[in-house]
Amino acid sequence: MTGRYQSIYNQSMADPVEFWRDAAEAIEWDRFPTTILDESDKPFYRWYRGGRLNICHNALDRHVAAGRGAQVALIHDSPVSDSKRFITYAELLDQVARLAGALRDQGVTQGDRVIIYMPMIPEAVAAMLACARIGAVHSVVFGGFAPHELATRINDATPKVIMSASCGIEGSKILPYKPMLDAAIDQAHHKPAHCIIFQRPQAHAALTPGRDLDWGQAMEAARPADCVMVEATDPLYILYTSGTTGQPKGVVRDTGGYAVALKWTMEHFYGLKPGEVFWTASDVGWVVGHSYIVYGPLLQGCTTLVYEGKPVGTPDAAAFWRVIEEHKVVTLFTAPTAFRAIKREDPNAELIANHDISTLRALFLAGERSDPDTLNWAETHLKVPVIDHWWQTETGWPIAGNPLGLDLLKVKYGSTAVPLPGWDIRVLAADGTPVKRGDIGAIVARLPLPPGTLPTLWNARERFFKSYLADFPGYYQTSDAGFIDDDGYIFVMARTDDIINVAGHRLSTGAMEEVLSGHSDVAECAVIGVADALKGQLPLGFIVLKRGVDRPHAEILAEIVKKVRDEIGPVAAFKQALVVERLPKTRSGKILRGTMQKIADSEAWKMPATIDDPATLDEIGTALKQAGYAKAG
Repeated sequence: MTGRYQSIYNQSMADPVEFWRDAAEAIEWDRFPTTILDESDKPFYRWYRGGRLNICHNALDRHVAAGRGAQVALIHDSPVSDSKRFITYAELLDQVARLAGALRDQGVTQGDRVIIYMPMIPEAVAAMLACARIGAVHSVVFGGFAPHELATRINDATPKVIMSASCGIEGSKILPYKPMLDAAIDQAHHKPAHCIIFQRPQAHAALTPGRDLDWGQAMEAARPADCVMVEATDPLYILYTSGTTGQPKGVVRDTGGYAVALKWTMEHFYGLKPGEVFWTASDVGWVVGHSYIVYGPLLQGCTTLVYEGKPVGTPDAAAFWRVIEEHKVVTLFTAPTAFRAIKREDPNAELIANHDISTLRALFLAGERSDPDTLNWAETHLKVPVIDHWWQTETGWPIAGNPLGLDLLKVKYGSTAVPLPGWDIRVLAADGTPVKRGDIGAIVARLPLPPGTLPTLWNARERFFKSYLADFPGYYQTSDAGFIDDDGYIFVMARTDDIINVAGHRLSTGAMEEVLSGHSDVAECAVIGVADALKGQLPLGFIVLKRGVDRPHAEILAEIVKKVRDEIGPVAAFKQALVVERLPKTRSGKILRGTMQKIADSEAWKMPATIDDPATLDEIGTALKQAGYAKAG
């Protein structure tokens, strides 16, 4: 492989310290780092030791000082509340500085934690930046999380203040947040000193005297706060991700490395220039929202679009096209599941023709494996590069992808393309030895990880080591399985838990899903491994059909079984699939395969905290029982 990408990637491998020293020049520092990579406490590496900066200054103040205060920093488009707002950099800076002053008035100082429990409104972005402005550590909890899940995060982060809103809006339904917040605080051992509540017009929240403050009144009473310079290694935020023990893991993100990595990726990976409109159709409660709704676009001086709604049903499957046309979106980043939903409702893309989406330059997909059929559909109808890329809550930014800002490389369907500069990716067998090119194994990253990745877990250094570093010494364990081909392209096939063992053969459920999704009648699908007395496990498919398909299900299922046999071979032992109306997913779009497998095998399971609609698991359970599975209970 030749070209700009390969040259820059080689530089990052040959001399990572010099590479990331150069990248740090794009950030404004109060004091430039004295040590680029601190290796004194291996395997707990730290980047930019001795550096001091403020990420809010880099996201807002520097652009206003450079004369770009009149540029729109944030567009809020909310079809569920039928409202739009346009906030300039100067206006956002003023709001953030005043909100930071309000936090300071409640005793929040550098290093204190603040939980943010908010819907997709501009105030959620302002809250994150206000914490960063004064050196407080924010922990965003997805708006609408159940009280118990919120309580576990309150106990772990021990926030001095919680910032919330009176309600969220899901479709046409008003979801009051305050009763859930009150219930969580009642359950929690730790009690915050204050809650600051933003009153939305759709619902009024009753305030608890002595504890709760009205958001608007608190801001009016506050003086704007200046930026507090913090150490590059100081935590910026804690973001909780599910843990195998039931206790969520608090992923820590430091300030300096994160700022450098995001600024670098906005230009060199996503290919965005200052002033362009970048739309990440996600939620600030997820890592994607932290990195590429809030910090990344604003560090790059882009206009970020905050969208409150779903890709289908607000009001129809043309929601994305309307937003792109109206706001002149240059780049869209969303989950494959969003496009599967659109494709299911409008399989021939008839609604796209009603909108001028000529400003769109690229579509980026991440969060779930992007099946070739969905990629093809998007490429055909959007007529722009469609880039599948791979990263995790823990990494904070992409591990692998097609680097649009450097070179647009050849697309290989099913692959997340090549590792980004800074990432030394290997595939290992269970005993830690490298596998042959093309063979499936555990995907790992050689230490040290690049800047912006997690340095530890909140108050859980030993858990961090056991979760990510212990199994393969010298490497970060991604818990994803896949292979690297002869061209260096990475194929992420499944979570390591989703590699099934059929009569001694290790098989990827992702490879089977790829075949299923290629059937002309299938809108989306999932494959799990179910227990089998003879072969250990057997694959079981679930398929959701496209709208308007009225052929006999038995006929479609027979075609699917034959298709897997033809494309993967008899070794797959794929003999059964179930037609279902929908698949159970998290709110970020990940299919809950692990929970489906437990239900099928009659194992004990717990309702996932992040589930979008619990009723989907009842539907899956019913379908499994009709097929002879899920016999317990």
